[in-house]
Amino acid sequence: MKSIIIIFCIYISIARALDNGLAKTPPMGWMSWERFRCIIDCDKYPDECISERLIIEMADIMVKDGYLAAGYEYVNIDDCWSELERDKDGKIIADKNRFPRGIKFLSDYVHSKGLKFGTYLDYGTKTCAGYPGSLDFLETDAQSLAEWEVDFIKMDGCNVDTEKMVDGYIEFGRLMNATGRPIMYSCSWPAYFEYYRKPTMYPDYEILKKTCNLWRNWKDIEDSYESMLFTSDYFAEHAERVAPHAGPGHWNDPDTLLLGNFGLSYEQSKAQLAIWAVIAAPFLLSNDLRTVTPEIKELLLNREIIAVDQDPLGIQGKQLKKGNGIEVWVRPITPIVGNEYSYAVAFVSRRTDGHGYAFPYSLADLNLNSKNGYIVKDLFNLKRKTFNLLQNETHEERVNPTGANFYKFTPIK
Repeated sequence: MKSIIIIFCIYISIARALDNGLAKTPPMGWMSWERFRCIIDCDKYPDECISERLIIEMADIMVKDGYLAAGYEYVNIDDCWSELERDKDGKIIADKNRFPRGIKFLSDYVHSKGLKFGTYLDYGTKTCAGYPGSLDFLETDAQSLAEWEVDFIKMDGCNVDTEKMVDGYIEFGRLMNATGRPIMYSCSWPAYFEYYRKPTMYPDYEILKKTCNLWRNWKDIEDSYESMLFTSDYFAEHAERVAPHAGPGHWNDPDTLLLGNFGLSYEQSKAQLAIWAVIAAPFLLSNDLRTVTPEIKELLLNREIIAVDQDPLGIQGKQLKKGNGIEVWVRPITPIVGNEYSYAVAFVSRRTDGHGYAFPYSLADLNLNSKNGYIVKDLFNLKRKTFNLLQNETHEERVNPTGANFYKFTPIK
C-alpha cells in the first residue's frame, strides 16, 4: 500500500507540474540564439553582441514594425548572458558589462513595451557555452526567474547525464510553479534523447506534455536550406509518434524560423513558414529585425498564415505524401463546417528545375471529403481571388523550385 501511495503522489506531482495556463496556442516571439549565437565582444561587434542594447533594440522594433500586433509577444535571450561565476549567495547574475542594469531592468523594459520577457538556463553543470548551469541550484534559479518577472524560460540540457534529465526537468517545473509566477517552460530533453544521445532513446511524451509547454525534439537548426529540410524530415518521418502529443498547452518545437537571415532564399523562406504553420510550431524568430527585407517582413506578418499556426483546435498537421520532388503537408483547422474540418495545405517543392513544376491534383488526392467541395484561398497571395474546387475535379498546381504554395480549403455549405 505504501508503494501505491508513493506512486500516486508522484503522478499527482507530475499532473500538476504544468498548471500554468500558458501556451494555449504555439508561442510566438523572438529569440537570440540562431542569429547572434554567443557573440560577446561588444567592442568588436557592438551591433551584434548579446547585450542589454541588443535586446532593447529588438523589443523596440517588435513594437514599431508591427510584430507585436501580429502576435509575436516574447523577447528571449538565449545562452551567454550571465557572468561566468555565480555570486557569493549562489545566484546567477547577468554579465555586468553587457547587462549593466541587470535582468530585472531588462524585464521591466520589455514589459513596458507590452511584450513578454524570456531567458535561458541549462539543467547541467554548465550551459552549452560554458556559463553557470542550474544543477544543484534549481530552487535558487526558479526564485530568481520569479523575482525578475520572467515570462519564458528555455531550459537546455548540456553537461548533464541524460539519465538525470527527466526528474530534474520535472522538479524545476514544480519549483517554478511554487513561486506563483506563470512561466512558459521550454524543455530540451527530447533533443538530447533523440538526436544527441547515442544510442537514441525516445522520451516519454506523456510525461513531457504534463511537464513542459513546448519541447525541442531535434538538433539546433542552422541558417541553411539543408538544415531546414533536415528538421522538416524529422517531423515528416516521426509524425505518427510525436504529432498526437501536440495541443493547447504543450507543443513540439522544431526550433526557430530562419526567415530574414542569410541561408534561405525568398522561395525557401516560404517553404519553412508553410511547414512550420502546418506542424503547429512555435513561431520564434531568430534574426536581426533591423535588417529584415520588406518581402520577408510581409511573410512574417501574414495574418492568414499566423492564423493557421495559431489555430485554436491545436491539431498538428503532417506530411501527407511526396513524389516527383513535391511534398504535400496537410493540417485540420477551423472553421468546422457541418462535420467537416477546414484544412491548411502546403505544396512544398524540393525540385531545382528552374521553373515552376506543374502537376494536377484532386480533393481525393488530399483526402478532403466534403461532398460539396471547398473554397480555396491562396495564403501567400491574398489578393488572388478564391476559387471553388469540387469533388471529381482536378486543379493544376505550379510550385517554384525549393519553394511552397500554401492554401486554406474551407468546406462549401
